[in-house]
Formats: sequence, C-alpha cells, structure tokens
Amino acid sequence: MKIAMLISGGVDSSVALRLLKDAGHEVSAFYLKIWLEDELSFLGECPWEEDLSYVRAVCEAADVPLSVVPFQKEYHERIVSYVIAEAKAGRTPNPDVFCNTLIKFGAFVEKFGTEFDRVATGHYARTEIRDGKARLLRSADPVKDQTYFLSRLTPEQAEKAMFPIGGYRKEEVRELAATYALPNAARKDSQGICFLGKVPFDKFLEEKIGTREGDIIDAKTGETLGRHKGFWFYTIGQRKGIGLSGGPWYVTGKDTAKNIVYISNAYRSAETARTEFSVEGLSWIAEAPSPDDALTVKLRHGVKEAECDLDIQDMGRGRVTLAEGDTGVAPGQIAAFYRVDECLGSGIISED
Repeated sequence: MKIAMLISGGVDSSVALRLLKDAGHEVSAFYLKIWLEDELSFLGECPWEEDLSYVRAVCEAADVPLSVVPFQKEYHERIVSYVIAEAKAGRTPNPDVFCNTLIKFGAFVEKFGTEFDRVATGHYARTEIRDGKARLLRSADPVKDQTYFLSRLTPEQAEKAMFPIGGYRKEEVRELAATYALPNAARKDSQGICFLGKVPFDKFLEEKIGTREGDIIDAKTGETLGRHKGFWFYTIGQRKGIGLSGGPWYVTGKDTAKNIVYISNAYRSAETARTEFSVEGLSWIAEAPSPDDALTVKLRHGVKEAECDLDIQDMGRGRVTLAEGDTGVAPGQIAAFYRVDECLGSGIISED
C-alpha cells in the first residue's frame, strides 16, 4: 500500500516507519510542524529543531522521502482557539485528543489523503475491520495504550488510520529501535501537550489569557486560605501547584464568575467521589453501544477505568453512572467508552 507516515522524532513513530518499510509498503514520511515556536520561544526551549534532526536521520537511514509540512495555521484555528476558550470557561481542555481527529487525521487527510491508501502514526492502538466496519482496539501494551487519545476518530478516519506498533509492548519497541540502530533508540518519551513541547502549560495560559488574582477557599469551611492568579490555571482534582500548607489539598470546584478556586484536604474521600455525570457530543467510531453491552469508561489516559452504564439521550447527549466513584470528574474532560478490547468512542463531560 501507499502509506503516509506521520513521524515526530520519537522512537515510536520511527520504529513504526521501519516496520512499514520492512513490510514492503511504499512509505512517505511527513513531519507536521505544529510548534508555536515563533510566538512562544521566549517562554522556554522549543525542541522542534532537535526533533527534526532525528526525523531526517531516521528517514535517510530508511531511504524514505520526507516532507516537512507547516500546520501552525490549522493548529491555531482548530486547537489553540479551543484550548483558550475551554480554559476561559473553567473547563478542562484535552488538546491531544482533538489534535488526532482535527489535525493528524483531519487537516492532514484533507490536504494529502487522496494521495495515500493509509495514514500511519506511532500510537499504541490497533484497528481491525469487523462486520464491515473499522474498529479501534486496545494495544498490546495496557500501560502505553493510547486509544483514549484516539477516541474521537470518525468512522472514515478509523478506516484510513494505521498503527504499526499497536501489537507491540513498549519494551519490544525499544528492542526494535536498537535492532534498527535508530539514532533516537534511547531517546526519552516526550511529555506535555503536543503543540507546546517543553513550554509549561501555565506559561502558555498566562501569555494567552493573562492573570487575575482571586481567592482560594476551603470548600468545607468557607475559609479563605490564600490567593491565586486565575481560575483557568486550575483543574478539578488537581493537587500540585496549590502551594498551601496543611494539605494535601485538591481542587474541588471553581466559580468562574467570581474567580474563586475551591479546595479540600479531604478530596480523595468517598464522600466527594462522583458516581454520575452527563456527557455531550457523543461520537462513535463504528457503532453506538447497545443497552445490553457491558461498558467501561476512562476519564483520563492511563490504565484506570470503571464499569459504567450509559443512558444515551437525544442530541448526542447521555448520562453516565459509574460502578465506583471518581473524584476527578471535570467538565471538558473526555469520557472514552470501551466494550472489552474495543474503544467505541467518547463524549465530553458537561456541566450538570
């Protein structure tokens, strides 16, 4: 097949490229330049030049043609504006989820998709055609599994997508990188948000939204415990960065109109855990679950998931009931739904 490989400079996409090449596919590599380095370089080191040097070396060694494609404009329009709007509204944005559906399998496919049979990435996930439909399946590595970040793919995007390392565990990918003698074989995995690189998210928010002092209030006693620089710097369930003694403290709520952040040092107790919440914008990859399906849900990337019931309503809305409470339910978060090994799709947690 003729395949477009989206390569980042990390070990995962580099190994994916070599696997495709070894399988005999006609591979073309694309580096999507989405960093906001021009306007945010003063906030910290932007590693795109280092990434690109690794990308060039990997592609040259594999004899794969490389194109560097600027996508900053599309990122501003589709991702950055969304992040700023959600933060201003007091919600928890998830740009990495929307990057996949709006940029990698969105804007890129719109621009180049007709030239290729498949678009491949280095995600830990699998796809399979079952009953004539493309289905998104968990990877072989439960810790690294990234189906959560892919949970808003459309049926057409899932059919176009290819994940060459989805059948491998991370340690096996590292071993393959060493076997291929990749220049980035020992490179650490990247952390942080896709378009910021090493720029701290708080610094990005400060540059885009600014600061405004407000009160930090104990949710149980109503006592004012301190001051903050703006509610948009805090997310529900957050522990780090509160900076107060007598904790550990957790963010339990926000009053966006009054610019108040509520915290509690009993946040992880059963009395504060939520077992019900609403979702909007339900989106299904192959098909919606049936009422009889046994479902689990992930509210964040990682191995933790909970058994749940989903009552699907009209207008893409639904009501989720968890078998066990979760103390980190926050509006704006993605709730990804699973049926055994299949990621069915997701919704966005809404205000109740």
